[in-house]
Amino acid sequence: MELSKEEEKAAVESIQQYLSDEYGVDSSDLKTKLLMEFFLKEIGPFAYNKGVGDAEAFMRARLEDLSGSCFEHPMTHWER
Repeated sequence: MELSKEEEKAAVESIQQYLSDEYGVDSSDLKTKLLMEFFLKEIGPFAYNKGVGDAEAFMRARLEDLSGSCFEHPMTHWER
């Protein structure tokens, strides 16, 4: 997973803040970036796969009711 420069900078700063606040650890930009890349590579696929599964379930639910939600009654001119 690739982050834009802005996303990467924001993520590194957030991780550094977390490490400092929660553990009293100061981490350099390089160490923090390497840690982030490790987690993205190792844990990122879990989140990605969950998102794909959620999107698939959402789309399947919509497709199952496609004819019910996308149906126009014909011959309605005289019902007005």
